[in-house]
Parts: sequence; structure tokens; C-alpha cells
Amino acid sequence: MKQRVLWPAAVAAMLALAGCGSATGSESPSDAASGKLVVWDWKSGDKTATAYVEKAKADFAKKHPGVTVEFVAQPFDQYYTLLGAAIQAGKGPDVMLFNGGGQIRDRVDALIPLDQYLGPDKERLAGWDAFTKDGKVFAAPVTLQGHPIYFNKDLYKKAGLDPQKPATTWNGFTADCAAITRATKATCFSLGNKEGAGIQFFLSALGSGIFSPQEYDDWIAGKRDWNSPHVKQLFQLWKDVEAGGLNNKGGNSTTMFTDAFGIFQAGKATNIIGLMSDIGHWKDFNEFLGPENVGVMKSPVIAEGAVPSLPFDGGIGYAVAKWTKDPALAADLVRSLTSTDALTAFYTNAGAVVSDTTVKAAEPAVTALVADLKTGKPALHVALSSKTIELMGRLSQQILDGSVTVDAALKQLGESDRS
Repeated sequence: MKQRVLWPAAVAAMLALAGCGSATGSESPSDAASGKLVVWDWKSGDKTATAYVEKAKADFAKKHPGVTVEFVAQPFDQYYTLLGAAIQAGKGPDVMLFNGGGQIRDRVDALIPLDQYLGPDKERLAGWDAFTKDGKVFAAPVTLQGHPIYFNKDLYKKAGLDPQKPATTWNGFTADCAAITRATKATCFSLGNKEGAGIQFFLSALGSGIFSPQEYDDWIAGKRDWNSPHVKQLFQLWKDVEAGGLNNKGGNSTTMFTDAFGIFQAGKATNIIGLMSDIGHWKDFNEFLGPENVGVMKSPVIAEGAVPSLPFDGGIGYAVAKWTKDPALAADLVRSLTSTDALTAFYTNAGAVVSDTTVKAAEPAVTALVADLKTGKPALHVALSSKTIELMGRLSQQILDGSVTVDAALKQLGESDRS
């Protein structure tokens, strides 16, 4: 559903001062006709993305040697506000980065469908569904984003458990956690929910351990029953895990990015629901725990009839603005940003599990993740609108602090989802 947003005057003024380019000082608006394309994202300024951007620019320069490409790295916490102001103004960057799911689907009116330009890449890249609406593709996936459960194998060993055989049922899983806590004082989970993101990870990582395969598919297809026993069980589990002391203390005041990851990396929690992209993932954890101690698992079976799977979608992807003066040229830049050489560099330096299925991985944790992609399903939270996800974040905090009941929260979420 198209949402009408009235942007604050301060944001509009910021956009005007930036010349519809950058909050970081660029004065270069979109101008493909004069041989220039402007890209907005929040990744190109990262050191781990330097080689990726260089490879993409080199690939594009071979095809269009007279065209300049300017990357404008925006701060992520302001990104969608700045982008919203550009959309309201109807001018800004030619190419822009999006998270898959609600963030892009809510804004497709400002984008150009890319199906006619990206045909040659359809088989090579995975993760298209997260950037698709009404049968049309609006961005090319750069990474695959998933929510596996990472675990610390060293803590298993210290508790006398076999890290090669993590429990496959919820009772077994919590029993292992209890044994590890007794031996090491590490909590079962590291939770960061200050931003309201913890519930998104929890819903998607553990949902396949509760929902039947049909319920799971119905949820993704938009046929969501917020009154169903299994939906209530999942959100009740969110509350019970906290009430049972399985999380670190102060989850609602702990940031997911990156305090929660720090707790896991320090060996103070046995498990964390992490990411497959370039933060809070296997590469970060390898540096602190060692590759030999980073395990990956799917959800244990929590409800009878569930078939656990790895939740994953397209993670981030580049789209083309409707106002660009040369859509074909901008789409060709998107193709360069998803070229094999560029994505290989992104995997190598940032550790992201990229969308290119021809890029081979060797690390143990990545090998396990890639193997699970074959039976994986879209993440449950990605199917929701950005408005409902935002509401879910607030309500998840209130469920944990006891200011709202699970039933009341589900009532509000169902109304938001249906609207």
C-alpha cells in the first residue's frame, strides 16, 4: 500500500542544501545526460567495501569510459529519511541502495522496473524475491541476508558437550544452554533489542521451528493469521526466553549493532541470532573466537510438525530512480555493482554471503550456510511492511518489560498488517 509521508521542513532544507546529492557535502545532482551518475548508499564509505566499489567502477568504465560515477555514502541511521526527502522532491541520485523487503516495496513508485535490463543476470544471482513487487524486479541483489543461529563451539566443549551435534529440539537446546551456563556462566542468547531489531531476528530464526511448512508459506504469501496458536506461541516464547533468564541482562537497553555481537564475541553468550551479510556474521566472529569455534545451526524443533530451515532473502540491492535521465545507463551501473568480480571482492574483504552463486566459499561456517540455502525459505519478518516492522520493534520491547501482553501486541500487529 502506498504511504503518504509529510517530511519535516528540516529534512527538505537539508536536501536542498545538499543539492539533492549528499548530506556529506556533495554538490552533484543526478546528471546522466552530461556523463555522470550519482549513487547513494551506506556501504561505499566502509573500508571493507573499497575493493568492491573499485571493481564495480572498473567494470562500468570498460563499457562506458566517458561516464563519471560518484558514490555518496550516507549515514545509515539517516539514510531512509534523506532518501524519503529525495523521493518527495522527485530528484536525487540515479542509483540507490535498499534493504530487501518492506523498505524497497514501500517505495517502488519512485523506482524503475529493471526486468528488461537484468535478464542476463537472473540465473547467476539469487535473492530476487526480496526486491520484487507485483511480479516486477526493482533492484538487483548484492548480498543474501539470512538469520542463522551462530554458536560458540568452545563453550560446548567446556561444558562437556559435543559441538558437532547441537540439539535439534527446543528441550534439548535449552538443556545444553543450562549445562553451559553452569560450567561457564555464559547466557544462552545474546540479545540486543534497543533498536527493536531483536524481535525481527527472533521471529525469522525460530519461526520455522514452530510453524508448519504450510503456515510458513502462507505467512510469506501474505495470508497471515495473527490469532493462530503458533503465532502466539512464537511471541510467547520471546517473552519466556527473557523471563527464564536465557538472555543477557538488559536486552532492551543493549544495541544489536554492535553491543549484542560483542557479548557473543567475548564468550559471554553461547548463541546469537546473527546475519549472513557483512556485519554480525561469521567473519566478525571468526576474528574473535577462531574459525574452528564458530558453529551454525537452524532453529531447533519447537512445535510438532515444524521443519526448520534457514531464513534468507536478498539482503541489500541497488535500484534505479524514476527521475534518472538515462535508465539503461543507470541499470548498466547496477549490473556492474553485481558483477562477479565486484561481488567476489565484497565476499573476500567484507565476508558477506553474496548473491552471486558462482562465488565459492571455503570457510566452515560459510560452507554450512551455503549448504542450507538449498532448503532455505524467505525470512518471516521480511514479508512485513516497514510500518508493521517498526511497530513490532516497539511492542517487542514492551512485551519484555511487561507493559503490554502478548495478546494485546498481536492484536495491534494484526491490525497494522491488514491495513
